[in-house]
Amino acid sequence: MKLNININPVVLLLCLPMSVCANELVTNVDLTSNWVGYVCLLFFVLAYTFVILEEKLELKKSKPVLLAAGLIWIFIAASQLNSGHDHLVEQAISNNLLEYAELFFFLLVAMTYINAIAERGVFDALRDWLIYRGFSYKQLFWLTGCMSFFLSPIADNLTTSLIMCAVVMAVGSTHKKFIGLSCINIVVAANAGGAFSPFGDITTLMVWQKGMVPFAHFIQLFIPALVNFLVPALVMSFAITKEKPYTKSANKTTIKVGGIRIVLLFLATIMTAVCFHSILDLPPVFGMMFGLGYLKIYSYFLNRQIHHHFHTSGLIHENDDEYDQFDVFNSIARAEWDTLFFFYGVILCVGGLGFIGYLSHASEFFYGNFGPTYANIFVGIASAIIDNIPVMFAVLTMNPDMPELQWLLVTLTAGVGGSLLSIGSAAGVALMGQAKGCYTFFTHLKWTPVIALGYVASIITHFLING
Repeated sequence: MKLNININPVVLLLCLPMSVCANELVTNVDLTSNWVGYVCLLFFVLAYTFVILEEKLELKKSKPVLLAAGLIWIFIAASQLNSGHDHLVEQAISNNLLEYAELFFFLLVAMTYINAIAERGVFDALRDWLIYRGFSYKQLFWLTGCMSFFLSPIADNLTTSLIMCAVVMAVGSTHKKFIGLSCINIVVAANAGGAFSPFGDITTLMVWQKGMVPFAHFIQLFIPALVNFLVPALVMSFAITKEKPYTKSANKTTIKVGGIRIVLLFLATIMTAVCFHSILDLPPVFGMMFGLGYLKIYSYFLNRQIHHHFHTSGLIHENDDEYDQFDVFNSIARAEWDTLFFFYGVILCVGGLGFIGYLSHASEFFYGNFGPTYANIFVGIASAIIDNIPVMFAVLTMNPDMPELQWLLVTLTAGVGGSLLSIGSAAGVALMGQAKGCYTFFTHLKWTPVIALGYVASIITHFLING
């Protein structure tokens, strides 16, 4: 199983160093009224259109944004050759690349651990346990929702959604209404759960890495996120029957040797990243890469243990390699490379639009005219259409002057706003493919008013508790 961290259409937030370091630089460069600016904006819009149509066109989302990123910076560089600002282009790209490198290696480690845990059968064992416990449809609705909410802060919302969807598909194959409602519940719960943890979503990760909100302060979003999940879940649960599904008897998945230890190593890696950042003031990615060393060293001893067990038990001959060996590099290779390259394309695209001056104008319009509260609420609504990653990337690139209360608000709205539509988050898009015919855009749209009620309730809760 691959990790695809809340992933969907276009990113907009990791250029903060560009906004920090290049803000003074780009004040002398404004191409928003120049034909170069119009062409670059057109490239971005076209690329994003292809990203939205990924499922229909079967075109990987990284391809159009990679092409657009190259074209945008080619036009920018060409326009600055004789302007005296040509050196600023190289500096801006360098800042973008540094930001991308931090995100890339952080996510690569997280993806590697999740793939290793999946390869050891931990997620399959969890799925089988849920299937064969004899729960009713309503109990499974709540169990899969609650587990999505509490698992996504660690495993990310996409991986969590895929696991829980496999459960409801296995037990509700003849009950389309149950599958549809459960998928909606899973998407909402997974997105809400990822909102109160720096590891639950790309948007929260970027906010934490930029230092806008300290690690320990994300927990302030726990109750607002819980409200966002519970309000629509409570309403939808009345449409779920209390009958028990019929499940065929089958062999349960057994966790392979080392599976639980790898889970513990992943938790230790997360704590290492947090401690390195909080105590030593080192970038979180440094702690994650250090934690990857835990897995690599453990894989050596794990393979020796596996090798010894098979040889002493007489299950294989001396030269027989057909045994359950664990290769950490296979887990790295199974990372979601399309997503990682997609992030590169979006960061460079948005960085280019920031260099041109579009983001500063957008920040001035939304945050200057409407204030941070209404602007941040709008960010959540926009993330249902554009996806939270590009929207949040834009907010961080704008770097509006806001108190921590407002940074927490935009983290919450960007995280849970994608639940308003099935296309608003990676979890929703993935489940439309996995539960095809049962969970569709219009199935989700039917319950959007209820989900919107949870969205509004979570914002009110945030101000009541944290304001």
